[in-house]
Amino acid sequence: MSAQRVTPEEFDGYFDTFRQTVSRLEVLPAYDVGGAEGDRIAAFLTGRARPERSVRTSPWLARIARTTVVDGKVWTRVRVVDDPLTDYERYEFSGYVESQAAGERILVVRRDEVGDVGPDFWLFDADTPQARALLMDYDEAGHWLGADLITDPDRLAELSGRLQDVEALAVPLNEYLSKIQ
Repeated sequence: MSAQRVTPEEFDGYFDTFRQTVSRLEVLPAYDVGGAEGDRIAAFLTGRARPERSVRTSPWLARIARTTVVDGKVWTRVRVVDDPLTDYERYEFSGYVESQAAGERILVVRRDEVGDVGPDFWLFDADTPQARALLMDYDEAGHWLGADLITDPDRLAELSGRLQDVEALAVPLNEYLSKIQ
């Protein structure tokens, strides 16, 4: 089966319907999502206070907390970063601390340790009959263009293997942060 473009509503729904695990491989040096995040990045880069982002104020973090604590599901993010970090990557680490507090497992690896690992994706329920992936599509400036649903078992195995290879070289967020502080 070939990839199928999903609507934003369908994309969001995958985070409410996965059964056990969701993993993200994140590889771009910067993302340009605009909106509230654009304001948060500007505040971070100029040293201004950022608005609170917690399970009380962020539906995304509330979703992570609810599914990890109540449902026992596992969220993992593997972030490939540059050395030195880009401004965006430095900003992201403050958000990762918040995501980790909500229950997401965050791992970090330097780009020079893994090389080109292909595009970003989300992998849901890997190695189960319900496995699905959302292959992320960004333009050169880091604007999100959409996502393609992947259900082909061979393609899912390739994505799962790539994620496992990168994850094997990554370290937990707190360990990484302790080395760069």
